[in-house]
Amino acid sequence: MGLVSDGKKAVALVRKAVKNRRAVIDVRRSLAGRPQHPRFHYRVAVYFADGNVNMYQMRQWYKPLADLARTWPVVVLSRSATGARALLAEDSPPVAFVPTVRDLEAFLAEQDIRVVLYVNQNTRNFQMFRYGRRWHVFINHGESDKMYMTTNQYKAYDFAFIAGDAARERLSRVLWDYDVDRRAIAIGRPQADHYSGSLPYTPDDRIVVLYAPTWEGDRPSAHYGSIASHGEALAAAVLSSPRHRLIYRPHPRSGVVDPAYGAANRRIVAAIAAANAADPAAGHVHDDGPDLGWQLSAADVAVVDISAMVYDRLAADKPLLVTRPVDPAAAIDTHGYLSACEWLDASAAASVIAETDRVLGDPEAVARLEHWVRHYFGDTSPGAATNRFHAAIGHLMDEWGRWYALSSDEDDPDEGDEAELDDDA
Repeated sequence: MGLVSDGKKAVALVRKAVKNRRAVIDVRRSLAGRPQHPRFHYRVAVYFADGNVNMYQMRQWYKPLADLARTWPVVVLSRSATGARALLAEDSPPVAFVPTVRDLEAFLAEQDIRVVLYVNQNTRNFQMFRYGRRWHVFINHGESDKMYMTTNQYKAYDFAFIAGDAARERLSRVLWDYDVDRRAIAIGRPQADHYSGSLPYTPDDRIVVLYAPTWEGDRPSAHYGSIASHGEALAAAVLSSPRHRLIYRPHPRSGVVDPAYGAANRRIVAAIAAANAADPAAGHVHDDGPDLGWQLSAADVAVVDISAMVYDRLAADKPLLVTRPVDPAAAIDTHGYLSACEWLDASAAASVIAETDRVLGDPEAVARLEHWVRHYFGDTSPGAATNRFHAAIGHLMDEWGRWYALSSDEDDPDEGDEAELDDDA
């Protein structure tokens, strides 16, 4: 049994190596056809050590970073070949492929990077932390009340850009001896000022309902998915209403653990196709595209599971319903928005039209929403978060200048033997 297991692991490693080598070749070829990076041009770097599997963490920052680059030129430091290939194929900022520490050092030596941004907690972030005389800033890839949002790893960064008061309270409650007031800078969610994608239908007077469920989860505490418990009844109600349009955006992993969950997902997709065939003007949408943004902007009401979509929708400052998990073992955070959200029970899924009418027209529901939007994201008026993002970067640039002027050490702090960190392969 052990020999079979070892053999499978060896085959997987070989396949991974071949895949990575192909990606390296593709990246080198793509970069060879592009202009060289101007020397001493970039001031802001985004450090991304992940492969293409976590590209969603970068995509949401493309447009905010492009806007920032008008003032402070931005480059992505990509450590993974598959990640770099994906970045180069998309609308990302300029990319520097730096797979080894030697590559990273060579690039930094020819640039004036003053602020380094990190969208996740990849362990290889440590390889970038050794470079001083720069601010290292955790900007994350979303807002939520998950444990990930209070990891002690925040202390590894000089600063963290957070969404608002909820994040500040969360960090203050969990982290010991962490100067939240100085090191955590609230910027809201600038991604909400730069939604991606375009409408796949012609807008009319229909009320648009976004249903964006997560997958079924791989353990009881994460059984948040609602497709099997809520989804079919919910979709049937919206599809049968001449006043409503459904945008259905299921998680791409729906059904990977539970075949019944995947079957329910396929039945909803089929029901959407049948409804559109019966009434082409209805314009119901099965959305499985990479862009996330237009759905949040277009939907009058969103129905979401406990996931990052709750907070993405809150940032849009529009009504939402959260599906209540049917598994009593599913963990629900009671400190934040989920303590007072608009729940949709499985027993009420067929009555979703009445529930959407309620959250759209009930003054108390509207007031509760506004309270929690401000608590999590502050001012969500158009451009406000982008302005705070730019102001935060500007503040760090000013601080960089102040510290640089105070420094009298002319030695290069980045020099030294760091061979143990190198990862040439």
